[in-house]
Amino acid sequence: MQAVIEQSAFSRQDLERLLRAHPKDGRGMFSKNELIQAYRAFAGSRGLPSFDPDIVARLRMKPIRTMSGVTPVTVLTKPFPCPGECIFCPNDVRMPKSYLANEPGAQRAEQNNFDPYLQTYSRLRTLYETGHPTNKIELIILGGTWSFYPETYQIWFVKRIFDALHDFGQGIDHTGEVRAALRDVSQFHPDHPDHVTDLTLDGTQLDRNYNQVVQAIYQQEMQRSRDQAAAITRGERARGPVDEYATWDELEAAHRQNENAACRCVGLVVETRPDHLDVAEVIRIRRLGATKVQVGIQSLDDDVLRLNKRGHIVAMTRRAINLLRAAGFKIHAHWMPNLYGSSPDADIVDYERLFADPDFRPDELKLYPCSLIESAELMQRYQDGSWRPYTHDELLHVLTECFLRTPEYCRLTRVVRDIPSHDIVDGNQMTNFRQLVDRELQARGQRSPDIRAREIRGRKVSPDDLSLDELWYESGIGQEVFLQVITPERHIAGFLRLSLPDILADTPPVINELAGAAMIREVHVYGQALDLGEESPGRAQHSGLGTQLIEHATGIAVARGYRTLAVISSVGTRDYYRKRGFTDGQLYQFRAL
Repeated sequence: MQAVIEQSAFSRQDLERLLRAHPKDGRGMFSKNELIQAYRAFAGSRGLPSFDPDIVARLRMKPIRTMSGVTPVTVLTKPFPCPGECIFCPNDVRMPKSYLANEPGAQRAEQNNFDPYLQTYSRLRTLYETGHPTNKIELIILGGTWSFYPETYQIWFVKRIFDALHDFGQGIDHTGEVRAALRDVSQFHPDHPDHVTDLTLDGTQLDRNYNQVVQAIYQQEMQRSRDQAAAITRGERARGPVDEYATWDELEAAHRQNENAACRCVGLVVETRPDHLDVAEVIRIRRLGATKVQVGIQSLDDDVLRLNKRGHIVAMTRRAINLLRAAGFKIHAHWMPNLYGSSPDADIVDYERLFADPDFRPDELKLYPCSLIESAELMQRYQDGSWRPYTHDELLHVLTECFLRTPEYCRLTRVVRDIPSHDIVDGNQMTNFRQLVDRELQARGQRSPDIRAREIRGRKVSPDDLSLDELWYESGIGQEVFLQVITPERHIAGFLRLSLPDILADTPPVINELAGAAMIREVHVYGQALDLGEESPGRAQHSGLGTQLIEHATGIAVARGYRTLAVISSVGTRDYYRKRGFTDGQLYQFRAL
């Protein structure tokens, strides 16, 4: 350990040489996990200097996970019926709709019985042991259509995530208690006689659909959850750690506790369908503490949506995105090239429409080329020859053109789903397509303008190298201003999304407390995530960029005649905004102008 500390900087090869020179028990090598745990245990003792976060940074596994400034934790909901009948969607009844049991995140979820506490706690522990900060957490809830799950399950699921954050931050571990309770009651446990991990559907036949099978398999489990919730509500039953029941008051209490907790939620994300978003649902999602919504656009062509049995039309997508934007949410869209009924040229036109039309223009985007999965109904179109996967060159061409057409205010968060190759019947099996596109662009002397391609990440920057840039564009509810702090090469150190809704519009606001308010929809400072209160010279995090962006946004809102400036703060950032002049409303925080 002393040799690692004394090395001011080293490559992976340097570290491996050091580890080989100091073998573990005379054989093998120490893992990074072991080095990090040992350093945390012995720093400041046995002749070692006091704890230095830069030492952990040198040893950190997969540092890119937290290079965007926060630590993401993804959890999956349980298998449950879905309102969609999309022909491209996997029908893996072991998972929530659209997910596959072999995907890494899905495997973690099943290993933890889809329990929100276990998933969150185990992920936090892994991140901590591999050297990542666990103070500022972005919680990402995936699985099927969130809005289709019962409200009681939604409240309980989110509340238990917060329980895990609080316990982990205080060094309390209730995972054993939760696992014991699950062994007693859960169909999902591998020792249960009705466990169904080997059951799959064949997309070429599908005599029963996903919903029918899921309801048949988990009928007893679903009824038990409903009965227990009803009994707890009536006061007839004491609540256990896995009973799917919590109240709004309990969730709001957990939110308040998290405001100053050691392990804070600085972002909460759910995913849903456009046709399941209305005013009531938008308010419910906000009450849960969400600040971002992943919404499946898939295509902006009604014919393509119909052929793929998507179940909604483009007009519903327009309405959903405008509702989300009016409520201040970050909009994280999913879009799919190579759908049945489309073509490479049509996909490029469709992608252009995504940013040309003010009603869309998402803040973040996942590009998910359609994959052929054995359990999907698309297998029938593949067998009759009416659909085929794009060739490698066709897919590279489409994605390259999409990258070039992405504006600077959008972040391409993922390109190609992380589906194991053996689950794909035919077509692209490469998950590193982003790298392939980047290489293609470099060969042309070009670069994607999107946020992710421009993040400063681990680079050290001087304040003198940074300038504030304003990008204005129309939205379906008014104007948007993307304020970004950039280097001369347009690398981005931080940004703010300011929404300027049309206050003269005849339509009332989606949420009454937002009447007459401009809205900060997001403030983000890039660079390796740092612990709360921690500073690192030359790094963007904790350097005051966020405050500068807020003050500039305030000036714009004042000049445009708004009475108040609202912010859709996450639970763990409420105190941050209070210190910058914002006061608490019901669902938002406000600064009088």
